[in-house]
Amino acid sequence: MSTTITPALRERSNGTCELCTSEDASMAFAVSPKNNDAIENEVAICNTCAAAMEDAGAAMHWHCLAGSIWNAEPSVQALSYRLLYKHKDQEWAAEIINGVELDEAVSHWALSAFEVKAVHRDSNGTELQHGDTVVLTQGLNVKGANFMAPKGTIVRKIRLVSDNHEQIEGKINEQTIVILTKYVRKS
Repeated sequence: MSTTITPALRERSNGTCELCTSEDASMAFAVSPKNNDAIENEVAICNTCAAAMEDAGAAMHWHCLAGSIWNAEPSVQALSYRLLYKHKDQEWAAEIINGVELDEAVSHWALSAFEVKAVHRDSNGTELQHGDTVVLTQGLNVKGANFMAPKGTIVRKIRLVSDNHEQIEGKINEQTIVILTKYVRKS
């Protein structure tokens, strides 16, 4: 997200773009997921860099990141690494990435843009939420219990297993069991 450059950010950057070092830094770019307007979360950028961020075909512009990745500011390092990571399949970007060792917190900040939240989905691809009601799409032999849950069994108020998006918990015959999401559909 780009905003007007603040006097403090202009002073820190000496009025230059902190990515390509051009003399016309005209906006502040907030490096997500940090969303407050603190200067330590922002990078002074020029219009050319702002446009290149939106243009997937502007990879050649980002050769300048070979210098900005070494900037002392963690926000500049994080944004530089993030932009390089988008082009990691190109040799020049891979060389820069492999040649730099970032602080672990900065590296995590940079790569957080690429994290995909695991979503629990039923057999039809519908997203499941905590508390939903589902129906079994096939009979399930419940391990550790002496019963089989028949196809069509309704399971109310499911709980999502937080560390495995392929599993939910629900009660069948007053017994809490783990059910694979591929065997249920949301009702």
